[in-house]
Amino acid sequence: MNPDWIGWLASAVLIATLLRQIVKQARTPDPQGVSRWLFLGQCAASAGFVVYSLLLHNWVFVVTNSCTLATALAGQALAARRRREA
Repeated sequence: MNPDWIGWLASAVLIATLLRQIVKQARTPDPQGVSRWLFLGQCAASAGFVVYSLLLHNWVFVVTNSCTLATALAGQALAARRRREA
């Protein structure tokens, strides 16, 4: 039995929670509680994990970390837009 299904399920849970956070952030007009360092750190870590996962040929983590990087970039873009509007 291939254990990758556990990884894919965990990936789906992680991405769902990150997307929910992005939606919540998009609906909140005040960017005050959004840390730039959190998103910058998440971007750096996710990019590193994407490269690492590619080198290991681990597609569960390539996809998961690519999606995590995308949510970090989206969150940073939303926060920047909110700061400009404020």
